[in-house]
Amino acid sequence: MKFMKLGSKPDTFESDGKFVKYAVSDLDSDVTIHVGEVTFHLHKFPLLSKSNRMQRLVFEASEEKTDEITILDMPGGYKAFEICAKFCYGMTVTLNAYNITAVRCAAEYLEMTEDADRGNLIYKIEVFLNSGIFRSWKDTIIVLQTTRSLLPWSEDLKLVGRCIDSVSAKILVNPETITWSYTFNRKLSGPDKIVEYHREKREENVIPKDWWVEDVCELEIDMFKRVISVVKSSGRMNNGVIAEALRYYVARWLPESMESLTSEASSNKDLVETVVFLLPKVNRAMSYSSCSFLLKLLKVSILVGADETVREDLVENVSLKLHEASVKDLLIHEVELVHRIVDQFMADEKRVSEDDRYKEFVLGNGILLSVGRLIDAYLALNSELTLSSFVELSELVPESARPIHDGLYKAIDTFMKEHPELTKSEKKRLCGLMDVRKLTNEASTHAAQNERLPLRVVVQVLYFEQLRANHSPVASVVASSHSPVEKTEENKGEEATKKVELSKKSRGSKSTRSGGGAQLMPSRSRRIFEKIWPGKGEISNKSSEVSSGSSQSPPAKSSSSSSRRRRHSIS
Repeated sequence: MKFMKLGSKPDTFESDGKFVKYAVSDLDSDVTIHVGEVTFHLHKFPLLSKSNRMQRLVFEASEEKTDEITILDMPGGYKAFEICAKFCYGMTVTLNAYNITAVRCAAEYLEMTEDADRGNLIYKIEVFLNSGIFRSWKDTIIVLQTTRSLLPWSEDLKLVGRCIDSVSAKILVNPETITWSYTFNRKLSGPDKIVEYHREKREENVIPKDWWVEDVCELEIDMFKRVISVVKSSGRMNNGVIAEALRYYVARWLPESMESLTSEASSNKDLVETVVFLLPKVNRAMSYSSCSFLLKLLKVSILVGADETVREDLVENVSLKLHEASVKDLLIHEVELVHRIVDQFMADEKRVSEDDRYKEFVLGNGILLSVGRLIDAYLALNSELTLSSFVELSELVPESARPIHDGLYKAIDTFMKEHPELTKSEKKRLCGLMDVRKLTNEASTHAAQNERLPLRVVVQVLYFEQLRANHSPVASVVASSHSPVEKTEENKGEEATKKVELSKKSRGSKSTRSGGGAQLMPSRSRRIFEKIWPGKGEISNKSSEVSSGSSQSPPAKSSSSSSRRRRHSIS
């Protein structure tokens, strides 16, 4: 740290108790100055020779026939006044980054200018600021921190602006040319904090691009905002580094507990709103801020009551990066908010899909598939969902995002397990979201033995298992279809008829080799299938009723009940 010593005489200021100070001299003090709660017994001549304001104050006091002066608005308080007074006496004083702002403001208040005395205190401080303080990275940061408590004096004297200019200029310097000392021992944030921060090992003597982040993040939010705004507006700093600075600032200053967040809601609100204002623009092609960070920031913005525009900005940013989110991050939000985020994502996806070239080379179908898997996992893990919210959120995901329905089946099964009170119609509504033809073999096997599923759905699962086992042309027809299982009764009948005709042809050509497709089904599924459709496991014309979703009850009710008792569910 740089410092400057002024004066050559020994310090003869002494204290008489906590609130009384005096200058030891052969002459008695002839002026008493009250600065705040501290009283100084001093001499007029040293003060008047350096301070124009003291000349006026002493003159005004003499007209009132008193030798006492009261100063209530001294910037920097009695400590800054004491340094200025010692300078007037010629005593040795030391200026450094911690006290120079207060002394500079006090000297301005006392009008210790060149017209009062050549080489006065203001002149000497300005020389030290320009030749020492502003050339030092750490000293400038310290001075900038001290200016906040001395507003508006420090602002009017351009100390704040000059510090910000000095700090931002150093930040924008090519890291390879940095020769000054800086701090770089940042602690990693834990997984339970607002941001998860991971640092790669750095090579020795290699100055990283974000060397400045830790020191700048020690500033209060208003000063931090001004520094980052200057750096950002220059256009010379990588947005990824700016985003990293914002993430670290949030981790550094936002409290971890909900209680602290809400008890200090006002200051935390300012912090969140400032960070959102400074965030680099988010888009799908380039990621400066992770979706996890944005989702956690959104949660905090709600807790501290941030402005609606701030929350809307975060919702938009999250929707653009939703494909990078984790279920854990989504679960911290209410389902209504998740619904808004997904809805906005899908609206943006529809807009993006109109530009095929952009989607092909930048986005690809992987984004939509990732969101489909994410929402299915969210539905499976969120125990707070109601039936309507489950259905509405599930229906936001288009068919193209679910080429396989295993995740949706798991979510439906979990919901039914946690809500055993569901009626038959409610279960039917749930299962209507799922296309059993899009289940994998593993999921189909599980569904065929799942006692929570309606019997009609189990029959459909068994039917399509049978088709797959036969390797018949019907399976190809089914696999190529993207329409839901639930259709109008007329369409169901026509489709079932075609499947049966193809099934007959297939059995005619393959019966010799395979000995009947029913024999390829798992034994338990085959028993259930045969009890529902008697006929030694062969697909009869009644299969058309199954595939068409007929509402008729199975012919053998007792066997149906028996089969359902034998099914089990894998929790």
